[in-house]
Amino acid sequence: MPRMSDGAPETDPPTGGTPAGAPFRLRSLGLPVYLPTLLFGIGQGAVIPAIPQFATDLGASVALAALVVGLRGIGTMVFDVPAGVLVGRFGERYAMVIGTLALALVAVGASFSRSPAVFAAFVFVMGCAWSIWLLARLSYVSEQAPIEVRGRALSLLGGTNRVGNFIGPVVGGVVAVSAGTEYVFWLHALFAVMASALMFTLLKDSDSAQVHDGSIYQRLTGVVVDHRRVFLTAGVATICLQVLRNSRQAVIPLWGEQIGLDPVEIGLVFAVSSSIDMLLFYPVGMVMDRFGRKWAGVPSLTIMAVSMMLIPATDSFTALMVVGLINGFGNGMGSGIVMTLGADFSPASSRGEFLGVWRLVGDVGTAGGPMVVGALAAVTTLGAASVATGGIGLAGAAILLLLVPEPLRRARSRGGGA
Repeated sequence: MPRMSDGAPETDPPTGGTPAGAPFRLRSLGLPVYLPTLLFGIGQGAVIPAIPQFATDLGASVALAALVVGLRGIGTMVFDVPAGVLVGRFGERYAMVIGTLALALVAVGASFSRSPAVFAAFVFVMGCAWSIWLLARLSYVSEQAPIEVRGRALSLLGGTNRVGNFIGPVVGGVVAVSAGTEYVFWLHALFAVMASALMFTLLKDSDSAQVHDGSIYQRLTGVVVDHRRVFLTAGVATICLQVLRNSRQAVIPLWGEQIGLDPVEIGLVFAVSSSIDMLLFYPVGMVMDRFGRKWAGVPSLTIMAVSMMLIPATDSFTALMVVGLINGFGNGMGSGIVMTLGADFSPASSRGEFLGVWRLVGDVGTAGGPMVVGALAAVTTLGAASVATGGIGLAGAAILLLLVPEPLRRARSRGGGA
């Protein structure tokens, strides 16, 4: 692989780590972070497929049910920055309590909804509460894990959440069949409270809660202005990656239908493509910590981009399965890369606010991916939309390779300061 260019934009040196004399161990995150993440992921995975089902049970059309599902993601995106402010103001532990209380109330309230409109409002707020959870976990691990092990720490965080999301639909399905779909929301509330109780009890006190001068608006403006080069380079590459990741969720099933595959075959292709990355998250973390973040991010963007361009060339179950496997491998190569880059570039003095803006940038790609595919397919064809989406991915790979400084190399050149 060619030598990765450090590019130009300079930022504050990456920060984080444990106090001197107290070496960091990944296992120290096992009970306070990874176990709660698994529990939360199970509840989250259980409720995701229950949302459209419950919406249709309330009388929503298929289109309206899809809109309700989308409101969850919109809620998460809208609350990214406020979640960062909460973490910066109160610290991870107390922000977690606020988010959990809100989530538990909203999840239980959603189960009592009697109209699609009321249910949609609850789902939107649920997405907002999820944002607090995601931000608090990311902020804590960013602060505790030194840069030389941060790739593994955050890829394990993302991988543990994916395992929970994999188990959750099975658990939620059993609850829905045996008790009713509304009780899946109670299940989510229960798992969230259990996870939050563990984190609140076991998390170390951190320095994330700080008193800042100036208004929230001034602090956020300062973060955006001071780190604009990061957001315009690494942030844009992140948007491209998230567009790829979320576009494949629309393109693979739609293309499978277009070439005549039945729902079972389409589901198998998509399931294999989506699950292969669970095998890669720890090895990818090792690559990021040993060689640098670009050695994971650039191949991830490139492989997924090329696989998206190959989808229109498939005309059978076998061909689409092969391309789906390639796509899943590329996605797995990027396990934890978005969180790791955000942690690397986040300044210690305003980490919560920075990570809130960083997550908002990434969520723009998350929300925009399917929209890009839909818009391009409407004016051209689905195949052309898939190829164009691949082009976006290649552009992101070039930006990450050429314009984004390698955080790990820069930290080592400054004496390994994490």
